[in-house]
Amino acid sequence: MHYGLNIPQAGSLADPDAVRQVAIAADQAGYASLWALDRILAPLEPRTPYPAAPDGVLPPEQHVVLDPLGVLTLAAGVTDRIGVGTNVLVAPWYPPVLLARALTTLDIISRGRLTVGLGLGWSADEYAAVGVAQRRLAEHMEEVLDVLDAVWTSPVVEHRGARFRIAPSEIAPKPYRRPRPRLLLAAYTPAGLERVARRADGWTPAGLPVEAIAPMWAVVRDAAGAHGRDADELQLVVRANVKVTDRALPAGRPSYWGTIEQILDDLDTTRAAGAHEVIIDLSGCASTADEMLELADALTAETLAMA
Repeated sequence: MHYGLNIPQAGSLADPDAVRQVAIAADQAGYASLWALDRILAPLEPRTPYPAAPDGVLPPEQHVVLDPLGVLTLAAGVTDRIGVGTNVLVAPWYPPVLLARALTTLDIISRGRLTVGLGLGWSADEYAAVGVAQRRLAEHMEEVLDVLDAVWTSPVVEHRGARFRIAPSEIAPKPYRRPRPRLLLAAYTPAGLERVARRADGWTPAGLPVEAIAPMWAVVRDAAGAHGRDADELQLVVRANVKVTDRALPAGRPSYWGTIEQILDDLDTTRAAGAHEVIIDLSGCASTADEMLELADALTAETLAMA
């Protein structure tokens, strides 16, 4: 199992110097990847609870968030080996032809190191802020994926859908990685997991109890086989939202919360569930880049040393 790190884009870590420092250090240390999330605003009176927290409250570090593609571009420019990825972009917020151009540019800048993680989001307030209706989102996601595939792989791009039209056109350049960047989807419903199995290169859950990952991953793998795909070619990339405590937390604690030893146990369970990669997100418990790298080393040093 490989390890990735969140990029310093949120809370007190949201600083370009921290992005450079962590990107270079992670590249040299042997981490597999760096990841950025999508957050636009922190409503004072939210209409929708935050699903990845036990109390439904948006974490304080997500009240300050740098643009994901901007920080990933910066990270790609100061590294040579490490992957960069979105975990996740809220796909319906973006006109897909513009999203394809932006992601293609990042893939070219990184020389094919990009992984695209997409999801549907959750916040009614953010959907309202971007002027997109939060309805029929499954159909919306399917059309976004159709446009991305067409822009990335077709010599002549043409699309006629319920929301978007593209006249027959040449759209270039194409991504550095062929035929397209690796694509992961975040999903939690039966229909969403089926979409992962049918259209994506893997599944990227976040905020789930560790014991829920293996049975849901089995659903994805079985559905992939039913669609004639090789389930072993799909990848499971789990985002671990880490909270490190000095004292052990009692039974019933959120996954990846607790002492270093408790979190290591959760990571072992995640590995046993079949995860190919875990994103260690330390934005909720590190206030400086140095602290972030020290905590990451405590969680991953043994595994990286064996790589």
